[in-house]
Amino acid sequence: MKRNSIITAFAITLLALPLLVSAGEPTLTGDEIARMVDEREDGDDVISTSKFILENKRGQQRIRETTRYWKDYDGRDEFEEKSVIFFQSPPDIKDTGFLNWSYLALEQDDDQWLYLPALKKVKRIASDNKDDYFMGTDLTYDDMGDRKIEEDNHNLLREEVLNGKECYVVEAIPKDKDYMYSKRISWVDKKEFIPYQTLFLDRKGRELKKLTTDWMKVSDIWTTKRLFVENYSNGHKTTIEISDVKMNSGVKDKVFVKRTLKKGL
Repeated sequence: MKRNSIITAFAITLLALPLLVSAGEPTLTGDEIARMVDEREDGDDVISTSKFILENKRGQQRIRETTRYWKDYDGRDEFEEKSVIFFQSPPDIKDTGFLNWSYLALEQDDDQWLYLPALKKVKRIASDNKDDYFMGTDLTYDDMGDRKIEEDNHNLLREEVLNGKECYVVEAIPKDKDYMYSKRISWVDKKEFIPYQTLFLDRKGRELKKLTTDWMKVSDIWTTKRLFVENYSNGHKTTIEISDVKMNSGVKDKVFVKRTLKKGL
């Protein structure tokens, strides 16, 4: 072979290498990414405190402080997970409690209850009210529950860098056409499979709100540090600052019952 031909062949081989490497790398589907996010290690149970900062479009703020208990049931007794939130301040809503049970079965919706101390009554949240906003925040009751990945079709839209992090951009389209959101688009870390940002679109396909999440590691487990929700429809904002996180401390089942919701711990 002539020298020029050898050089040409070698150059062609070098140019082809990136293509060969790329072709050999497995490409995750949207559903696979969603499953990796869902199955990421999040501990057996968590106790934490949170400061809710609610801000209207005029910049006026209300602050609420809570304690939250969460437990992973991982299918035991047909439950996926349970959580309860107790409001500690301000005085007018102190001792208000919110209880959520998420089930393993796809067809079974979350059960949710709200305890209102002024009425001394535990109120069950009906399925028709799941799109109402929770305690003046920009999160709905449905957002406060556990949405199963099988309820949506997930599509990988692209890969891009967000704030210096390489991310998968994945859309989730609900199989139920009457669901409150027509689509959710999430930016998911390619290495850790934690979502940094989620854009919610309303039933008409308009951008409704954006959720930004900051993360921290506790006991070598990724957990939420800060949530920021910006509601485009009314200019309202919700910031949730999470602290005093205790992981795997052995939270008892009796924490997650309606009686505890009413009487407290």
